[in-house]
Amino acid sequence: MALLRIPMTCFGSILATSQPCQTPDDFVAATSPGHIMIGGLFAIHEKMLFSEDYPRQPEIQRCVGFEISIFLQALAMIHSIEMINNSPLLSGVTLGYEIYDTCTEVTVAMAAALRFLSKLNCSREMVEFKCDYSSYMPRVKAVIGAGYSEITMAVSRMLNLQLMPQVSYESTAEILSDKIRFPSFLRTVPSDFYQTKAMAHLIQKSGWNWIGIIATDDDYGRLALNTFAVQTAANNVCIAFKEVLPAFLSDDTLEVRINETLEKIIAEAQVNVIVVFLRQSHVFNLFSKAIERNINKIWIASDNWSTATKITTIPNVEKIGKVVGFAFRRGNMSSFHSFLQNLHIFPSENNKALHEYAMLLSACAHVKDSDLSQCIANHSQGTLAYKANKDIERNFSLRNDFLWDYTEPGLVHSVQLAVLALGFAIRDLCQARDCQNPYAFQPWELLDVLKNVTFIDEGNSFHFDAHGDMNTGYDVVLWKETDGHMTIAKMAQYDLRNDVFIITDQETISEFKNLKQIQSKCSKECSPGQMKKTTRNQHICCYECVNCPENHYSNQTDMDHCFLCNNETHWAPVRSTRCFEKEVEYLNWNDSLAVLLLALSLLGIMFVLAIGIIFTKNLNTPIVKSSGGLLVCYVILLCHFLNFASTGFFIGEPQDFTCKTRQTLFGVSFTLCISCILMKSLKILLAFSFDPKLQSFLKCLYQPIPIIFTCTGIQVVICTLWLILAAPAVEENVSLPRVILLECEEGSILAFGTMLGYTAILAFICFIFAFKGRKLPEHYNEAKFITFGMLIYFIAWIIFIPVYATTFGKYLPAVEIIVILISNYGILCCTFFPKCYVILCKQEANTKSAFLKMIYSYSSQAASSLAISHVSLDSTNSNITMTDPSSGGRSATQQESKDLQAQAFAHICRENATRVSKILPRKRISSI
Repeated sequence: MALLRIPMTCFGSILATSQPCQTPDDFVAATSPGHIMIGGLFAIHEKMLFSEDYPRQPEIQRCVGFEISIFLQALAMIHSIEMINNSPLLSGVTLGYEIYDTCTEVTVAMAAALRFLSKLNCSREMVEFKCDYSSYMPRVKAVIGAGYSEITMAVSRMLNLQLMPQVSYESTAEILSDKIRFPSFLRTVPSDFYQTKAMAHLIQKSGWNWIGIIATDDDYGRLALNTFAVQTAANNVCIAFKEVLPAFLSDDTLEVRINETLEKIIAEAQVNVIVVFLRQSHVFNLFSKAIERNINKIWIASDNWSTATKITTIPNVEKIGKVVGFAFRRGNMSSFHSFLQNLHIFPSENNKALHEYAMLLSACAHVKDSDLSQCIANHSQGTLAYKANKDIERNFSLRNDFLWDYTEPGLVHSVQLAVLALGFAIRDLCQARDCQNPYAFQPWELLDVLKNVTFIDEGNSFHFDAHGDMNTGYDVVLWKETDGHMTIAKMAQYDLRNDVFIITDQETISEFKNLKQIQSKCSKECSPGQMKKTTRNQHICCYECVNCPENHYSNQTDMDHCFLCNNETHWAPVRSTRCFEKEVEYLNWNDSLAVLLLALSLLGIMFVLAIGIIFTKNLNTPIVKSSGGLLVCYVILLCHFLNFASTGFFIGEPQDFTCKTRQTLFGVSFTLCISCILMKSLKILLAFSFDPKLQSFLKCLYQPIPIIFTCTGIQVVICTLWLILAAPAVEENVSLPRVILLECEEGSILAFGTMLGYTAILAFICFIFAFKGRKLPEHYNEAKFITFGMLIYFIAWIIFIPVYATTFGKYLPAVEIIVILISNYGILCCTFFPKCYVILCKQEANTKSAFLKMIYSYSSQAASSLAISHVSLDSTNSNITMTDPSSGGRSATQQESKDLQAQAFAHICRENATRVSKILPRKRISSI
């Protein structure tokens, strides 16, 4: 196989105190031999120092800005490897390490990756190009790092060539979970997907919906920004502004962009919560200038800087406001703390980072602990001369507590988990191999075992998921000022699987609740009973508050829409916070109108009973007998009683029985009443009519019992068919906005109309007959009063039709009750009250003699009228009547006229005697 050999060249020193490298080993920051070598990538320096605006030669420039917290992460890797080597985990197999400083630059990290991929034990540092790397043995078996996602992605793409396991302790970009693009990458921290989800959840639960975001212009910052934007949208949180800062501190525009970002923060006065996805150095510069401008906000810190002592020790940092952050889950730090306390041995050449720290500490020996970090930062920007004397060792050992103060427990624990995962995977792989031989296995074989490894640390089980992530969760921290110093307090844990916060510190959480008092909203909060109304081209978080319309409600603040009440059972007024159950309404017994109508019905019943008593006591008087006799009167009075009683079925809670009874009871009883009155009208007309043609017609028609039964029977058939085919039933009318109307649904409007129409036809026939007999004797003239009664009936029911059709609500039955009462009272009063008046007040007119005298008088008048009509007829036939002068000028036919009058009177008397015999006893007619 043809091989392309790429020699490893010297890239120059990466430490501020080093001279240009002469051999590749000068490129290593820290190293230790072992049977199995593990690579490490840590950004111990914050930037490269370019002599010009951009590189002009392919060489790595000098790195400046010593990062104490990253240096501690490198020490954590060393400590963890030493712990494994000193334990029986690998049974005589030792782990070695080669740690490289990336200087926060992709270029430097790529150079280190080339060294990792170089062939093992080759006389020359070279990377071979092969089509199949299955048997290729590189310098290291796995790599821990890097910290920043952008660097990690670049290195991972190189390590993928040989499927060398890469375990990151800090890179959280969501894209790194893609095993197609990054098959050999794993990490001991969760993906940014979970961090952004937790942030959005926290912001939403805190009642903030108008926030700003600041991120770096690199893979980590852009991916975090995009992921967070998706999560905020899902939680109805809006982003007021997005500011992106240059990723590299060496960028000349960084300071300008920071100033522009601060101006934007000041301009957006309503934004009081800002999420920051920046590196620690960027946050340091941002906060330093924010303090100068007196900017006070709530800052949501990402895991990059949430526990950075470098930032918490900024002078007057408490002026920036409150900081709530997400940090990686911490573990037991006692072992690492002991390691730092014992870190007093004079630095050796195999740990250049420790060497540089010793020199920086020596240069700042005169500085107090509170200013030590700033002193180291200032001195690390230049070149220091190394002085090997006892003062360095003394100062170095005396200030080990300073290192502990800068330790970030979450990141240190992540480094420890990365080393442990590799250690347990190597243990499993070496059970059947001699791993003291560096050629015992290839990196890709270790990768297969590493993906499936499960190990226990401090009682907790850890493993990588299908995406290569170790979802350990987050600690939610709050920055608190204590005795003039900023401290970091853990207040909760975030459970990734259940998306919940587990409170761990009640005292701290009470302080966090105070943060909720601070508003970060585009619009004023809509109170319950209102909803948000957004306009076009406007954020959903910027809105107006409008009241919920009728039958809608909202029971929380800032509701997007109002909920609709169940219109059938509930209702709500305008701006309601809940639905109210609809009241069931019907014409109740205690309703004032119902009480009035019942009183009128009872009064009518009392009138019926009183009339019955009066007629019973005056049974043998002409008035009673002329009314048709006691039986007919009792039947009519019974019908009136039932009509008045039927009104009670229209009142109270409707039941199926009452709905069926009230219309049929009224219809049948009223029809029976009209039928009886119709027969009375026929009888009166027959008794006092002298028209021979009309008399013969009335005699044929006058069949009281068959007609009454026939007329009433037809109504009974109508009502029976109604009840069988479409019976009235109880119905809940829910169309009204606030009440449920319990009413009787008539079942069939056609049947209801037929019943009323049939009654109206009978009443109209009765009216016609009664109208023809309106000129009968005054005290005995029922026909005239029957006419008035029928007119009242017609007027009442004609008015009823439009009123009933347009009336809606619980008083609809009252309309029909009123019409029934008017009709019943009209007929009752017109039929019986005049007779009662004669019986009670004009007793002299209620005698047989008075009755006979009335008949005689009426008959005389009728005979005269008849005679005159005959004379007029004869005169017409003879055309002219001659006058005899000897007779005093009288007409020659006067005598004939008198004879005709006498004949007519005799005829009328005979006819009246026959008709009156139906009213008076036969023996009395003989005397007449």
